Amino acid sequence: MSDCLFCKIIAGEIPSTKVYEDELVLAFRDIAPQAPTHILVIPKEHIASVAEINEKNSAVVSHIFEVIAKIAKDEKLDGGYRVVSNCGDDAGQTVHHLHFHILGGKKLNVEMA
Repeated sequence: MSDCLFCKIIAGEIPSTKVYEDELVLAFRDIAPQAPTHILVIPKEHIASVAEINEKNSAVVSHIFEVIAKIAKDEKLDGGYRVVSNCGDDAGQTVHHLHFHILGGKKLNVEMA
């Protein structure tokens, strides 16, 4: 999608601080971190949200969770971390491209869970 912020980041039109990249996904540091470690993991294929995951694109989501585990290990989030994906406007999704937040590096507020 030409007007999608994350598609522009994938295309290199907007800079990001990359943490991980392969042929299916990109992970980069959030520009407004909510925790000491705040990384976004996105599929390179445009999928608007969790609501659009189906049998044709679900393999990339499985791969994303493998990447999340690798990133958490590389970032030394040994004490734990949170993975969050907002789905839709009412949930606070501001960029309508599927993405998962990795939050860690401190004891997180349990009220968010």
